[in-house]
Amino acid sequence: MVDISIYEKSREKFLFMIKGLGFEAVKPQGALYIFPKSPDPDDVAFMKRAQEENILLVPGTGFGNPGHFRISLCCTPEIIENSRPGFEHLAEHYDF
Repeated sequence: MVDISIYEKSREKFLFMIKGLGFEAVKPQGALYIFPKSPDPDDVAFMKRAQEENILLVPGTGFGNPGHFRISLCCTPEIIENSRPGFEHLAEHYDF
């Protein structure tokens, strides 16, 4: 049996972090990814800017959801915490 509490912890940690930085996101009900709103209407440009911060995400355009980005929760809480500086830089870059 899979212990889903690990994913729930990752989801809560990530949502708390990005919402605290000013990103808009809806809590997923059962998915292993989150679709926050991109601070740049060009979600591909945002993806490229995120790569400069060593953050891997997918533009929402590829999933029929332009203006958003998809990021997986299939990682440890430590990886999420290590992404904080990169998301802080993104928030600063987009004047949150």
